[in-house]
Amino acid sequence: MILPDALLLVGKIIRPHGVRGLLRVWIYAGSESSFRDSEFVYIKFDSGEIEEYKLISARPHKKFFLIKLKRLLTKIAADNFSGAEIFIKKDGLSRDEGEYFWYELKGLAVYLNTGEYLGLISQIIPTSSNDIFVVKDGKREFLIPATYEVVREIDIENLKMTISLIDGLLNINEV
Repeated sequence: MILPDALLLVGKIIRPHGVRGLLRVWIYAGSESSFRDSEFVYIKFDSGEIEEYKLISARPHKKFFLIKLKRLLTKIAADNFSGAEIFIKKDGLSRDEGEYFWYELKGLAVYLNTGEYLGLISQIIPTSSNDIFVVKDGKREFLIPATYEVVREIDIENLKMTISLIDGLLNINEV
């Protein structure tokens, strides 16, 4: 039995596609390679039950992904998967130097390079150009762009991020 903490949510099954057991999936992962490189996926059904399936194929299709799982051969069988969530093992993920997964960044303490504490990363908002970190400390909330000129250091082991202050950044985004 796999522990839920060892898994990373990567998508949700929208519905079957065609008559041969393909599933139409909405992918949450910023990079489809982490999903496609997995040998197995873990499906969490509405009942809360998690089952392991061998991933046969995965390919982009319009705004979605089409996946084929071993033991899933017909549309009728695929109907039972609608609304289920898809997970992969965290330890099977690969990344390049300087890349981080959202689950690693959420909850990091954010400090200015002067040492001033700003808050914790509570949310990450994807945009077309760069992600935005939502940093909260009580009633204060800051929107910090995830760019090289702002983010100076990410220290996963110590749960800390250091940023550089850009003129107007904190005043404009303070709520």
